[in-house]
Amino acid sequence: MHVPTPDELRARREALGMRQTELARRAGISQSMVARIEAGNVDPRVSTLNKIIVVLNSAEPKKIRAAQIMHTPVLSVQPQDAISRAVEIFEKNNISQLPVIERGIPVGCISEAVIVKAIEQQRLHKTHLFFVRDFMEPGFPTVPPDMDVETVVNILQQNHAVLVVDGRIVKGVITKHDLISLIM
Repeated sequence: MHVPTPDELRARREALGMRQTELARRAGISQSMVARIEAGNVDPRVSTLNKIIVVLNSAEPKKIRAAQIMHTPVLSVQPQDAISRAVEIFEKNNISQLPVIERGIPVGCISEAVIVKAIEQQRLHKTHLFFVRDFMEPGFPTVPPDMDVETVVNILQQNHAVLVVDGRIVKGVITKHDLISLIM
């Protein structure tokens, strides 16, 4: 078991934005005892140190997890869907990308950008029936439901969305918009 040094105790208390008086009140000891422990002037009993550690641990902010901010249901298409199905979902929901999911498992994504590029290159014609699998791109990154939101934020700096998967099955999606609403 790691026994924290006086400097570690003070640094942890300060990082939590807690005053010595608050720590003392919650631990059931005097403020002067907290000050002497942090100054290294007294070697506290194990029971006193344990009270302080319990208070500091309980004051830690609870981490927000991916499952708490994901939204469901996940709008998606399947590889065998017609491209027109993806376009309908884009237009109806004012979005530009969709995950491609097959039997609950993410297998890629489709975007307006890739469809527009295919039209520009004259690979897409109204007279032909094209499928999502014909224009599928690599999928969105995936995270487990218990992933901390800080990691999700880092992933979203490089991606438009993150899929939350439990095992291999998609349970939800997190977009940059979800993070903005979390802050608001």
